[in-house]
Amino acid sequence: MILVDADACPVKEEIYRVAYRHKIPVRLVANQYLRHPDHPLISMQMVSDAFDAADDAIAEAAAPGTLVITADILLAERCIAAGASVLSPKGEAFTANSIGTQVATRAIMADLRAGMDGQGLGGPAPFSKADRSRFLNALEVALRKLPHI
Repeated sequence: MILVDADACPVKEEIYRVAYRHKIPVRLVANQYLRHPDHPLISMQMVSDAFDAADDAIAEAAAPGTLVITADILLAERCIAAGASVLSPKGEAFTANSIGTQVATRAIMADLRAGMDGQGLGGPAPFSKADRSRFLNALEVALRKLPHI
């Protein structure tokens, strides 16, 4: 199964196409209804708007053999601890070997933003065609590593 942190996921259409080809179920998890294909492989789990409700639902469902798509590093860490594979929408694989460094970097950047009131730090680069292509390649690789493919 592919679990998608779907509220702001820019690659849902790509996930659907690959899921159809591999016949893998996809569950979108969000705190509001999202339009999605009416297809037996695609489901939607709407959670409350409580803080981290979507993250909690995804982390609870994450398990070995599951692929989670999220940009949230702290959610990625929880899913890796549950044995799931995790991929960012930009095609970056979060792994047990890399997640500690990524969590630490996130904390440092949060401290810098807080100390500078966000002045001069900017945000992430806009999502590009290259990011979309990198994600599709990484998704294929990640799915082939799962036991059911």
